[in-house]
Formats: sequence, structure tokens, C-alpha cells
Amino acid sequence: MTVSTTKKVQQYNYSNTEKKSLNANTGITRENEKNKAQKHIDDEITSSLKLNVHSSESLLQTGEPVRRKLYRAKVQSSELILFTTQLSVMLDSGVVLSDALDAIAEQAENGTLKTIILDVAARVKGGENFSKSLAEYPKAFNPMFISMVKASEASGRMAEMLNVLSGYLNFETETRKRIKSALTYPFIMALMAVAATGTLMFFVLPRFMGIYEAKGAALPKITQILVNFSKILGNFEIMTGIVTTLIFLSIVLYYWAGTISGKRVIDLLKIRTPVIGTMFIDTVITRSMRIMSTMINTGVNLLDSIEVIQGACENYYFQRLWIGVDEKIRDGYQLSESILISHGRSLIAPGIIQMLRAGEKSGKIGDVCDKVSVFYEKKLEASIRNVMTLIEPIMITILGSIIGTIAIALLLPVFRISTVIAH
Repeated sequence: MTVSTTKKVQQYNYSNTEKKSLNANTGITRENEKNKAQKHIDDEITSSLKLNVHSSESLLQTGEPVRRKLYRAKVQSSELILFTTQLSVMLDSGVVLSDALDAIAEQAENGTLKTIILDVAARVKGGENFSKSLAEYPKAFNPMFISMVKASEASGRMAEMLNVLSGYLNFETETRKRIKSALTYPFIMALMAVAATGTLMFFVLPRFMGIYEAKGAALPKITQILVNFSKILGNFEIMTGIVTTLIFLSIVLYYWAGTISGKRVIDLLKIRTPVIGTMFIDTVITRSMRIMSTMINTGVNLLDSIEVIQGACENYYFQRLWIGVDEKIRDGYQLSESILISHGRSLIAPGIIQMLRAGEKSGKIGDVCDKVSVFYEKKLEASIRNVMTLIEPIMITILGSIIGTIAIALLLPVFRISTVIAH
């Protein structure tokens, strides 16, 4: 009995000693765990970067901070849609944002997106806002994405907003696929036309030139123009100068497009070009009305909704319109009145303004915006179909004109070859 009691006392003393030691080292242990977690994240980021693009490898060697390496990194649309959908479902299921990001990163394949998610998760765990963390990667997440996430943080309904975002990204991806499929056939025709034309110009045409020169006869004018053009293409010095000039102009245009004046011109062309301009306007209005509907129905005030729409428009003239609307609302005007007296009011159809006025009177402006977005989404689909219907015949007409002109220029010497030989 004494032995067992002694053992219990020894065990008790050992337990107390262990507890005291643990309590004394609690701060150190927690700090070590925190450092280990951060080290694990950094190791994951580094390993992902090593398996990624060559540019990331070169950046690793320079010793720059890891986050800077992905500032200009781009993400595939399919990966972004999957990430948005997964995050929306997990948040809707009650999972905490940081845990959801960790789970998605763990399931993702090694690559740019996984690296970005790991860094965003680390920032969120450090107390930074999700939208601010995403803003560190402007090439991966566009202003619309970041603005809607920021609005969802204010409303507390991020899952619903991410679901809307996922739908938008899906729609835009499908639109790009449709346009690419519509351009596939004309593009293949263009390649075949270039191959056939090059063969005729560099192999067939020189033989006719030799026959005509030997007989002292002049080539038809249209054929002579084609011959001069082929000589230019075959001259290395001239082609070097042309290519250099084109590269220089491309660089100048690229940087000019980033300036305010360049953005104005490009955005004006987007909304004023026939057919394509209608499609672009319908896209912006659909997006704007859907954002306003979602945010107002989730409890966000109208001014905050308009601020988010400004970032989602990505067009100078629409942004100027909504900035004017914001100022007028702050001066005491209603939304419909603010649109009517702001610059760029012609971008918004009178029917939309009337529906917004009715929504203001009934107090259901969110529902009205939702109906407008549904209507314009259908209108946008019709606009896209019209554009795709026009692309193919326009491309075929242009290619047919070019190929037809070249064919005539090559066939005329053939028709006259007997007369030249006879002389």
C-alpha cells in the first residue's frame, strides 16, 4: 500500500512539474508553432514557384520577396472560376474564410494560383482584408472581382456575391469560346490563302517574269504591282526596317493605351463601333445592374453600390457617368434623376431610367435592377449571336477580295502568254 501511494505521489509530482514547465514555455511554444506555420506557407510558396514558370525561378535567385514575384502573374479563367465556385460553396456551408482558402490551396495543383492562394491565406490569417489581399495580384483578379469582394465584406454576404461572380466569369469565358470558334474557320482559310499566295508569288510568278522579259513584253499593271510587292517581301533590308518599325509602333501604342488620352480613345471606339459597340454597352449595363441588385438586396447602401460599379465598368465613359451619378445623389437627387443630368446619360436607355424611377417610388429598386439585368443579359446574348453571325461572312469577304485580286494578277499573264510567245 505504501509503495503504491509513493508511486502516485511521484506521478503527481511529475505531472505538476510537467505542467509548470509547459505553462512557463507556453509563449515560446505558441511562437514556435506560429513560426513553423509561416515557414510551412513560405516553403509551399517557394516550391510552387520552383515548379512554375522560368521567370519565377529567376526571381527566386535574385532574393526578392516572394510576393513580388507574382505581382504580374496571370491565372487561367477556368482555374479562377473553379476557385470562386469552391470558395462560394465552402463559405455558404459555414467554413471560415482562412480555412476555406487552406483547403482550396491543398487541393489545387502546383502552379501560380496555388501560390497566390497560399499567400492570400497567410495575409488573411494575419488580419488583412480578403479584398486587400487579392488586390496584391491585379493581373490575376481584375478590378470588378476585387470591388465585388470588397462590397461583400461590407454586406457580410460574401458567399452570395462570389456565386454571382462565378456566373459572370463563366459567361465571359463562354463568350470568348464562341467568338474563337466563329473565327476558327476564317483563320484556317486565311492561313491556306497565305500559303497558296506565297507559292504562286515566289515560285510561279518569277517564271512568267522570265518569259515576258525574254520577249521584251510588259507585264499587266496589276501583275506588275504584285511583282513589286513580292520584291519588297524578298528584300531582307527593307523587311528588317518594316518589322523594326512595326515593333516600335506596337510598343508606343501599348504604352499610349495605358495613358488617360489613349484610354479615352480606345474606350470611345468600344462603345461607338457598330454592332460591337452595342454588345459592349449591353455587357457593362448587365454587369452594373446585377451588381447593384445584389448589393442593395444584401443590405449595402446605394452610394457604396455605385462605388463598386465604377470599379467594375472598366470603361472611361461609364466610369465618368457613375461618378457624376454619385455626386448628384450626394447632392440630394434620386438615382433616376442623377442619371438624366449626368454626363454620358445617352449610354443608359430611357427604358432603364423609367424602370429605376418606378423602383424608387415602390421602394423595390433592388428587384427592378435584377429584372433589368435579366433582360439585358438576354439582349447581350442576342448581340453576341449577331456579332458572331457577322464575323464569318465579313472575314470571308475580305479574304475573297484579296485572294481574288491576287488570282487575277497571276492569271492575266497566263492568258497573254500565247500572244507574247508568238511575238
